[in-house]
Amino acid sequence: RPGCHLCEAMKAVVEEVAREWPLDLQEIDIDADRELQERYGAEIPVLLIDGRKAFKYRVDAASLRRALARRQRQRN
Repeated sequence: RPGCHLCEAMKAVVEEVAREWPLDLQEIDIDADRELQERYGAEIPVLLIDGRKAFKYRVDAASLRRALARRQRQRN
């Protein structure tokens, strides 16, 4: 959501981790999509990994790195 301080904080963490991990990032304003607005309404920001909800509200770099490492292990 534009103007959401939690969204900006999460985006900063994701951008930090993206300098180390090859990520395909897609930022979506849920208010522009009625279905997403109904699904996630008050649960923003939400971070999906491989289409599954991994974090909501807040994430720190260490937690995101661990989640990405788990995903990588599962794929191998």
